[in-house]
Amino acid sequence: MAIPLRHAGDAPQHASLPAPPSVRPSASSPLSLSAGTDALTNALAKLPAGSVWQASQLAQGQTRVLPSGFAELDAALPGGGWPAGALIELLCDRPGVGELSLLLPLLRRVTQTQWVIWIAPPLLPYAPALAHAGVPLSRLLLVRTRSRQNLLWAARQAAASGNCACVLAWALQGDNTALRRLQLAAEESATPIFLFRPHSTAQHSSPAPLRLALAAHDQGLQIHVLKRRGPPLAEPLLLNLHVAGGSEPPAAAPITGTAPEAWANESPGNGPPRATAGSPGVAAPTSSPLALVR
Repeated sequence: MAIPLRHAGDAPQHASLPAPPSVRPSASSPLSLSAGTDALTNALAKLPAGSVWQASQLAQGQTRVLPSGFAELDAALPGGGWPAGALIELLCDRPGVGELSLLLPLLRRVTQTQWVIWIAPPLLPYAPALAHAGVPLSRLLLVRTRSRQNLLWAARQAAASGNCACVLAWALQGDNTALRRLQLAAEESATPIFLFRPHSTAQHSSPAPLRLALAAHDQGLQIHVLKRRGPPLAEPLLLNLHVAGGSEPPAAAPITGTAPEAWANESPGNGPPRATAGSPGVAAPTSSPLALVR
């Protein structure tokens, strides 16, 4: 069917389109975002000091902290010490790199009304070295567990008791749910839980607010701050483990009672070998005053 052509003048007259509205900056425009950021910054500046933590600064909260005994480490930790109510992960692939020496200043301050719980340590703590370092052996409890579930349960119960200066636990594995429960137990009881884990767990997320990777060094202990409430630490810390107390760091021995190969040629009649930083340790005597909780 033929469609008749129309002339331009035959076209229907349409109402003229309204003029476009004036352009206003949207909520997502750079101008609006800049103004919002400035307003937020001004609002934060008016708040009381310490009420809001900014990621560019070390957290300085109201929670209690415990001095580590090392000035360099305290300067790198939020609040200036170990958080009193938090899960603290210490990552090391083998015992004897200096992890116990790192905690000696804290262990020395245990009172006669507190306990230090050792849960499933891979090596038996060497009691004479601990006593020589000033750690009250009568306040130490050693807990052996048969499964990971029992280990984590024991750590939570020890913290929840409210009678512990700190809890030391060695766990090769742990899911986020279990770790969150440990963090919650530490917060509610204001008891630090030091969880020793292998370096491989550094690539996994964790609810622990503080994570440190430990490595033996010729001059002491090297510490990489993997996570803290504050900006990343560019360089690792190098601690002289003898500065905090001037005493020999403790050694450790396998729970099986057999001495490590490093001390296999030591003569029993010559007394125990001297404990040195990074040494795997020596066998503990049968008369060790460590209390055992079965």
